[in-house]
Amino acid sequence: MTRPPSPSLLRALADLLGAKGFSTDADAMAPWLTDWRGKYRGHAAAMLSPATTEEVAAAVRLCAEAGVAIVPQGGNSGMVGGATPDASGNQLLLSLRRMNRVRRIDVEAQIAVAEAGVILQAFHDAMFAHGLRFPLTLGGKGSATIGGLVSTNAGGTQVLRHGTMRALVAGIEAVLPDGSIFDGLAPLKKDNRGYDLKHLFCGAEGTLGVVTAAALHLVPAAAARRTAWIGVESPDVALALLRRLDAAIGRALEGFELIPHACLDAVLRHIPGTRAPLAATHPWYVLAELVGDDDAALGDALEGQLAAALDAGLVRDVALAKNDRESEDFWRLRDSISEAERADGPALQHDVSVPVDLMPTFIADNPARLAAAFPGVRALSFGHLGDGNVHHHVQPPSGGDGAAWIAAHGADVSRLVYTHVIELGGSISAEHGIGQMKRDMLAELDSPARLAALRGVKHGLDPTGIFNPGKLIA
Repeated sequence: MTRPPSPSLLRALADLLGAKGFSTDADAMAPWLTDWRGKYRGHAAAMLSPATTEEVAAAVRLCAEAGVAIVPQGGNSGMVGGATPDASGNQLLLSLRRMNRVRRIDVEAQIAVAEAGVILQAFHDAMFAHGLRFPLTLGGKGSATIGGLVSTNAGGTQVLRHGTMRALVAGIEAVLPDGSIFDGLAPLKKDNRGYDLKHLFCGAEGTLGVVTAAALHLVPAAAARRTAWIGVESPDVALALLRRLDAAIGRALEGFELIPHACLDAVLRHIPGTRAPLAATHPWYVLAELVGDDDAALGDALEGQLAAALDAGLVRDVALAKNDRESEDFWRLRDSISEAERADGPALQHDVSVPVDLMPTFIADNPARLAAAFPGVRALSFGHLGDGNVHHHVQPPSGGDGAAWIAAHGADVSRLVYTHVIELGGSISAEHGIGQMKRDMLAELDSPARLAALRGVKHGLDPTGIFNPGKLIA
């Protein structure tokens, strides 16, 4: 059991971190005590904002000796309450936002070392200046930080070709629960010293250690990209198109997003400055993007394959972006879906994954299961067809108090969705992690073997439970 911080501990932390690194001011802390969706709110005895790994380690040692809980936080853009302290006011919020340096860029090796507080968009910009690219992006790139992306094993829209954050991490620096520093930043291709500790911190949500820096794989900056907005009849047809493009084009295909017309309609209604790429409406759309060195070759490959797909009846209509601005306009439609749906009213968001070949099955079958159990609900699915990640949003029956309905039925709706996902061999969290939102559902539905292993690792590294208690593991 953790304890509340004593006045002497708070004084010691204030002396250690200074005025910029320590605050008990309620107004200063307020923006960081609720999650991005506003679903969870907590309190903290103080906010710690160290500027170096050594300061993080010294602060953790003080807290470990006192038995005081720490909640690490990056950009606070998570979706499951994983970086929000509890309501007790006894926990300390540990912000990594002051640790925002790119320490090293090795252009020839295509590796960069970035501190935990580096914002993803800033990291992208820094790499482009050196002719390199970090091949992970997502809608929250203006606020998400490297440490948070590592700790949640973030995915985004390029997982199809480059994998999740775990695949892009070449090394990790982290502070362990006893205040010791694990220096695993060396980007070793071969290292057989037992468990791969750097990957243990990917997706751990700050429950095993505080990630302070990461060595990250880069790729050459793309000289060209071609983007298409494609109208299709169904997710099954979209999957057939994915297989066709992947076989014909290969590694140039970096993005393949599936979007129903209902989601596009919500974006057009709520997001100023957006417009539909196609004149006619279609049941489903695919947003596909190719990236490479030769613009003409990319264009010929994409146009040729889509023309053949039109002839084969896989595609109903196509709009090709003529330049980068139009490509960004297409992606803005995709990236604005969550914002538009929030404007439409309350909904239950489920971020899940299933095997790619079964994603159309889940999208077709789950709404029927929901409607049978909860008459009047509406389910919308969109997401990364290339990697099986479904964003599955369930809206309450119309005409009533949506928030009250969710409060009464939300847990049972999510249980039905997650049970179906597990039946298909999937995961109840594809991105964003477990946090506190999915913690109890994970404990209820996942396999005993997995849960026992997770608890064993947690206890082994953090036996007193001071790191992010109440998250991930019940």
